[in-house]
Amino acid sequence: MTEKNKTRDNEGNKVALFWRVKKDHVLQCLLCPHHCIIHEGESGRCGVRSNKRGQLIPDSYGLVSAIALDSIEKKPLRRFESGKTILSIGSFGCNLKCPFCQNHGISLEYQDRWEHHKKMTPTQVATMAEEMIPKGNIGVAYTYNEPLVGYEFVLESAKEVHKRGLKNALITNGFINPLPLGELMPYIDAMNIDLKCFSNENYKKLGGNLEDVKRTIETASSMSHVEITTLIIPEANDSEEEIHELASWLATINPDIPLHLSRFFPTYQYWQKNPTSVDKMFKLEKVAKKHLRQVFLGNM
Repeated sequence: MTEKNKTRDNEGNKVALFWRVKKDHVLQCLLCPHHCIIHEGESGRCGVRSNKRGQLIPDSYGLVSAIALDSIEKKPLRRFESGKTILSIGSFGCNLKCPFCQNHGISLEYQDRWEHHKKMTPTQVATMAEEMIPKGNIGVAYTYNEPLVGYEFVLESAKEVHKRGLKNALITNGFINPLPLGELMPYIDAMNIDLKCFSNENYKKLGGNLEDVKRTIETASSMSHVEITTLIIPEANDSEEEIHELASWLATINPDIPLHLSRFFPTYQYWQKNPTSVDKMFKLEKVAKKHLRQVFLGNM
């Protein structure tokens, strides 16, 4: 049974949504498909959902690691409120372990950065977004790290932003269970979902599952504006066959769904790899355009 009765523990910490007690203070998180079993004093694979005295606590609740007013195209969202800006906030943690992560300092290796953060409430997030309307701001984007591991803060902030008539955008890897996704979607206006590859074998290497992400894309596309990003990594997901399969599957949802093919540059554990060649990017763009009407190249 999902534990939702208490919103704060005895020490005033936020209590998470979507978990259950297994036995003797051993908990199971039900937020994402990992279904982590979490013992007392430990956290799940995301690193930010912890078992504290038999309660599941979202440790990153209200911790903002990065905040900026970005162009909507930078998210990237090319077909949603084009030309506008959006207040972008990030926190800590991720439920995947990508060796090519561009924001690994806040997603994967953040323990020594806990003290370098801004503490905010959902109301403060919404107020800041409202104050930036004169600068062209349309709302809030939850981004930079994987926002869904901080589900409670995103949900509460999205509700506050929605009340004020502003937009919510979610930049996510899409690795979430259907029930929490369904409760969040009424407050989300746009999503960019990172479809890492179109191979379940390669998804497993990242700690995820292709079918779970595909399900999220299908659900979200029926409820909000959705765009897809795929980072093209040499000798990993850069075959014409894989992009053909990926694009043709997206076309079954909607041939007008925007697909962003992003060029890889060396970073994190892949710092010795070569950048994706420009020639390869143009070839894959042509492959994808056989199935989709809107294909964009990024980081060129």
